[in-house]
Formats: sequence, C-alpha cells, structure tokens
Amino acid sequence: MANNKQINSGKRLRSSYVTTTISIALVLFLLGIIGLLMLNAQRLSVYVKENIGFTVLIKDNAREAEVKRLEKLLSTSPFIKSTQYIDKERAAKELKEELGENFVEFLGYNPLLSSIEVKLFAEYANPDSIAPVEKMIMDFPQVKEVLYQKNLIHLVHKNVRRISVVLGAFALLLLFIAIALINNTIRLSIYSKRFIIRTMQLVGATKGFIRRPFLWVTMVNGFVGATLAIIMLSGLIYVSSQELEGVISFQNMNLLMVLFGMVILAGILITFFATYFAVNKYLRLKTDDLYF
Repeated sequence: MANNKQINSGKRLRSSYVTTTISIALVLFLLGIIGLLMLNAQRLSVYVKENIGFTVLIKDNAREAEVKRLEKLLSTSPFIKSTQYIDKERAAKELKEELGENFVEFLGYNPLLSSIEVKLFAEYANPDSIAPVEKMIMDFPQVKEVLYQKNLIHLVHKNVRRISVVLGAFALLLLFIAIALINNTIRLSIYSKRFIIRTMQLVGATKGFIRRPFLWVTMVNGFVGATLAIIMLSGLIYVSSQELEGVISFQNMNLLMVLFGMVILAGILITFFATYFAVNKYLRLKTDDLYF
C-alpha cells in the first residue's frame, strides 16, 4: 500500500516537472520568435525598400550606345543598387505575354519606349532622397521621363517606422506576459508543495536550506525549457530560411548565438526569481493560511 502511494506520488511529481518545463519552453519559444523578428526587422525593411524601383524612359531617337553608357553611369552611382536595360522589343514581348495578344500586329507598330529599370539602396529609397535622384537623371538628354509610385514610397517609408515601433511594443508586452505565465506556473507548482515547506520549517530547516532544492529544480526546468525552445526555434529558422530565402536571413551565427544565449538566460533568471518569491511567500505564511 505504501509502495503504491510512493509510486503515485512519484508520477505526480514527474508530471508536475514535465508540465512546468513544457510551459516554460512554449513561453520562451514565443519570446524567441519575437527576438527573431527583431533581428530580421531591419533586413525586411531593406528588402522592401530595395525592391521598390523606378523606370527611366528613354527617348525614341536616343542611340543604343548612348543608352548603354547611361546605364553604366547609373549602375556605378553610389546610391543605385542595380540597373537593367529593357529595349523596345523585349518590352513588347513582355507586354504581349501579360496581355495574351499581339498588340504590335494590331497597331502596326511598336509604341513602347526603351527603358532602364533602376533600384536604389535602402537608405536612398525614401521620399526626400528620391527627388534629387530623379532630378539628376532627368538632366541626361537621353531621358524622356522618370516613372515611380510616389504614394507607394511615402506609404512604405511611413509604415516601416510604424512597424518598428509596434514590434518593439509587442516584444515588451510579450516579455511581460511570458514572465507572468512562468511565474504563475511556478507558483502553482510551489503551492502544491506548501505543506512540505511547512514540515521542513517545523523540523528546524533554515530558509536558505528550504529554498535551495526548489531553486535548483526550477532552474534546471528553466534550462531544459530554454533548450527545448531553442530546438523549436532552430526548426522554425530552417523552415523560414527555405521558404523565405532572400527576405529573411539567419546567416549571422553570432547574432543567433546571442539570441539563444538570451533565451537560456531568460529561462534561468525568470524561474529563479519566480521560485524565490513563491517559496518566500509560503515561508512567511501561518499554518492556518496554508489551507486557503
């Protein structure tokens, strides 16, 4: 009979440890996701800005050699990331594929102009910087017009700043929620052992002696939970790198190691302080209060 009670008690204890560890792992996993987003926020911003280009329309009477020189000059400019020359024939072919019909045969001539597709570096892809770039390009005699979506550039520039602020606020909120969830999980775990704490007090154990095994166990739980969270984050990183190659990058191993180290540190520190304060609470309670 006593053996059965001991077995059941051991099962409940292991179940409690497993539940606490899994809860900690899931919360730290969410914190890690926010960390990954923060690490890639700048890269995402750069990716979006550098994919918003503009089109330089070339005059119909411009010689191809002059256009090639213009393209080379633009490509060597410090604020331009890439250029691509599209002649009239290629432009007509691409438009024909989009429309699904041969508009050149219908019109009897090709109305399209040759163009140069230009993409700027991210630091220049904002309303204040594009205006002087546009003026500089318009000064070339071969250029007829510069086309780009001004409203879209204004919108992207404004929303990138908003997203950064919102992401930072969300990270702080999630950190607060994570601390609260882990704290409550540990408090429930300590609550189930409150009578053990009282028994140890009655036989003369000091507060430090009582706290020590609880702190050790929960810190181990925090470390194991953080390790599980890192494993899940590694899986998420692998899948994201495959599906969003070019948009999201996790090639900077130093930053990843810092993030993983912070996850482990957060797991250990949060569990340590949550356990410390939870055990102290029951060390101060009177015996009658333990039943409520």
